Amino acid sequence: MSDLSEIGTKRLEWAREHMKVMHRVREEVKSRGYLEDVNISMALHVEAKTGILGLSLREAGANVKMASCNPLSTDDSVAEALREEYGMDVYAKRGESSSEYYDNLNRTLEHKPSVVIDDGGDLISLVHTERRDLLDGIIGGAEETTTGIVRLRAMEKDGELKFPVMSVNDAYMKHLFDNRYGTGQSTIDGLMTATNLQLSGKNFLVGGYGWCGRGIAMRARGMGAQVLVSEVDPIRAVEARMEGFEVLPMVEGMKKADFVVTSTGCKDVVNRESIESAKDGCVMANSGHFNNEISRPALEELSVSSKEVRDDVIGYEMQDGRTLYLIADGRLVNLAVGQGHPVEIMDMSFALQMLAAEYVVRNPDMEPGVHRIPRELDEMVARLRLKADGISIDELTKEQVEYMTGWKEGT
Repeated sequence: MSDLSEIGTKRLEWAREHMKVMHRVREEVKSRGYLEDVNISMALHVEAKTGILGLSLREAGANVKMASCNPLSTDDSVAEALREEYGMDVYAKRGESSSEYYDNLNRTLEHKPSVVIDDGGDLISLVHTERRDLLDGIIGGAEETTTGIVRLRAMEKDGELKFPVMSVNDAYMKHLFDNRYGTGQSTIDGLMTATNLQLSGKNFLVGGYGWCGRGIAMRARGMGAQVLVSEVDPIRAVEARMEGFEVLPMVEGMKKADFVVTSTGCKDVVNRESIESAKDGCVMANSGHFNNEISRPALEELSVSSKEVRDDVIGYEMQDGRTLYLIADGRLVNLAVGQGHPVEIMDMSFALQMLAAEYVVRNPDMEPGVHRIPRELDEMVARLRLKADGISIDELTKEQVEYMTGWKEGT
């Protein structure tokens, strides 16, 4: 075993030990046998928790090929361990070029998959553009994140989505916990690892107050930062205000911000005007899926020079003498620099991914389009998590069920 593989094996074993929901789901899916000899192609962040999902699918009988869904999010030690120690087909490395990235996505499709599991929508998009020859053989898929679901709904609206895709992201046991608590903790982890700077007493601007933004704002406040929020949705803006955060336009927030983190799934959240107004010394990072939320073209046009000032931190000297800092080229700060979401969080999300893969195989007559995870699967994962934590809850009595489902009795 190589030194790199040994590190990855330890990380995989640690993750498996703490993914108790996944263990139960794996055994149940395996016992039902629906994934036996099913070819599955995956494009996810290749790290320890994802590795356990891939291994679990394989232990349930599936043939799995895996690539990364982001050029900077691969843990090379885990990728090497999966290849060397577990014999899994993994096509990923940290720092892939654009051509390497798409070559690796194509390599996952070599076994003509029946199921595709995606994070961000690149793999499913590839099948619908350059690899349409595979469409007839694909039963369905599953999508992990908000950005991917936005793309898939656009495809569905245009009549271009040719098979059913389970929206794991919309499951309550995913977005309420993964997006909020997972993104919140892992984003702060990435910021601390990259900068080693203090958050308490600093102005911390969050771009977007969806579930991910909520989690980031909550954790930044917990670290003692003064949190500002920029939003385009008036309802979310009111919610942020009710939570006690200062709400203001991005260009105004940048004048105050010591840190700014975007997490919207949209492009140019920090645009040229925002960069022009940014406070000297501002540290910019992104927790959205793609590296277009902070406009690097504008940053480069407005700067006179740039250099790496710390691992994964580029300092840009602006024409007026200010210096602005960008972490990890604007890619996912929680994975490009940090360790990704906590193990117990991804335990729930990947349990849903595995159940979603089984669901599309069990229901081969589903119509093309984006489908929600059934409520019973959501509740199954919730109950397994409670059980893993040694928690029991009450149940409605027969009389209470009748009361909640009736209409005659009101008192």
